[in-house]
This record gives sequence, C-alpha cells and structure tokens, in this order.
Amino acid sequence: MAAASRTIRAKRAAADRVAKPQARTAATRDRILNAAMAVFATRGFNNGSLIEIAEKAGMTHAGVLHHFGTKDQLLVAVLDHRDRADVMNLEGQHPPVGRELLSHLVATAQANMARAGIVQAYAVLSAESVTEGHPAQDYFRERFIGLRGMVAEAFREATPADVDEARLWQAAAAVIAAMDGLQVQWLLEQDAVQMPEAVAAVIAAMVLWLNQPA
Repeated sequence: MAAASRTIRAKRAAADRVAKPQARTAATRDRILNAAMAVFATRGFNNGSLIEIAEKAGMTHAGVLHHFGTKDQLLVAVLDHRDRADVMNLEGQHPPVGRELLSHLVATAQANMARAGIVQAYAVLSAESVTEGHPAQDYFRERFIGLRGMVAEAFREATPADVDEARLWQAAAAVIAAMDGLQVQWLLEQDAVQMPEAVAAVIAAMVLWLNQPA
C-alpha cells in the first residue's frame, strides 16, 4: 500500500510539473495577445511594434517572438483571440444559427459597448486589411464570406420561401456593414450612438424589405 501511495504521489507531482508550465505559458500568451490588441488598436498593425508590445506585456522582444514567431503570426493569433472572446460565454462556444442569430447580433452590439478596446482593434485592423499585402486580408475576407452566409440563412427563416437568394445575401451584407459602421461612429462619439437599438432597426428594415415583392 505504501509503495502504491508513493507511486500515486509521484504521478501527481509529475502531472503538476507538466500542468504548471502549461498554465504559465497560456497566461503569458494571453498577456501578449492583450498587449498586442491594445497596441494594434491604437497604432494599427503596420505602425505597432513588437518592442512596444513586449514592453506592454512586461517581457522582452525575444520573449514575444518565442511564443508567436513573427509579427504576422501574432496578428493572426490576436484575431483568433478576439473571435474566442466573442463566443466564450455562449453554449458550445459558437454563435447560434438560423433566426436566433439575428437576436445574437443585437446582443453582440450590446456586449461591444463594454469592450471598447476589442472594438477599436477590430475597426482598425479590418480597415487596414484592404491594403495590398496586409497579413489579415485573407482572415477578414473569409470572415465576411462566412458572416454573410450565416446572416443570409437567418433571414431565410424570417422571410417567404420564394425570396431570391441574392437578396438574402445583400440584406446580410447591409447588416454587417451597418454593424461595422456603427462601431466606428460609437468609438468616435459613444454617447451619441446606441449600437443595439440601431442594429435591431437595420435588421427589422431588412426583414421588411425582404418580405416585399422584388
């Protein structure tokens, strides 16, 4: 029995030695990602430096490179980090589909009013991504394609069956554009813009439009 107990304790100690470095690594990576998001939000990707990110994270430039390799790879990780934050509190950690997505978009606008830093980083990086050779261009292109498809499917459930598919996709594009544009207006004048109400109004207008004859 004593030998068995020693074996169990040894295994637990070994597991702890593995788990603690992993936990520290995850915490360090999160610290870098949050620092990078703050720097990219205020300076953009091209003007934000790894040295500034490292200083903000309380570590060395080499330490940042150790965890993420390159500035481009860090940017991709920042965008993934933002996406995870979006769904962290949702069941299954993914957005709802179908008609429920329309309500989720309004809830997302409400949540964004409490996280200006994330909203600012998204606004800056999405605008920058249209420039030639930007490392986030593929990310945002694929993101918008996916979002348009999801929102179009949500509208499909809220409109007559004979609505043309192209109209559904244009309505989806309008809602996404409204949400992104509202974020910019809100960042510039937060007291003047109520994003949830505005997003709900745009969604209602698109449902009305889709229910009218073409």
